[in-house]
Amino acid sequence: METKQSVAPERRSARDRLLAAADELFYEGSIHTVGIERVIERAGVAKASLYDTFGSKEALIRAYLEARQAARKARISARLATCATPRDRLLGVFDAMEDVMAAPGFRGCAFNRAAAESKPGTPVKSVCDDARRWMRDLFTGLARDAGAADPDHLASQLVLLYDGASVSGQLGAGSSAAVAAREMAALLLDAATAKAA
Repeated sequence: METKQSVAPERRSARDRLLAAADELFYEGSIHTVGIERVIERAGVAKASLYDTFGSKEALIRAYLEARQAARKARISARLATCATPRDRLLGVFDAMEDVMAAPGFRGCAFNRAAAESKPGTPVKSVCDDARRWMRDLFTGLARDAGAADPDHLASQLVLLYDGASVSGQLGAGSSAAVAAREMAALLLDAATAKAA
């Protein structure tokens, strides 16, 4: 007679627990006001685990932001994969934003918030700059695919819309800010493609 063996749930690594705690606490609060002791306590790990895994609080902050960027890329890419036309893909970025802003606990763009707290030239600021560059490059490529006369100029405008919607959503407008930004993006895209015709 065979007996079922109970399989214990796999315990997450100290790295995963630290990143999960950092994601919650840094996003709820701020990268500089949340102390490392709170992160360690939330993660349920020894202080040595943080330094063995990341080496410093700054490295943990960088890892937190890099994980957020990877999640954002995956979320936006998944949304764009459902879009049929280049126009829909460009506007789909704002649809993905609306989904995020509608979720409980939305507190704005983690990169804008971290960049505002960081000095130029620091590794944390560098991660934020990379995230902004990725967004601008994404909009430039989508604008080019949609037939914009000047994809770089349209991308600059779209980044402003994206950032403004994020701040507006954080300050109380919620996901309606993303809806309004999408409507304005459609107008800008129409104007940019009309110039190309």
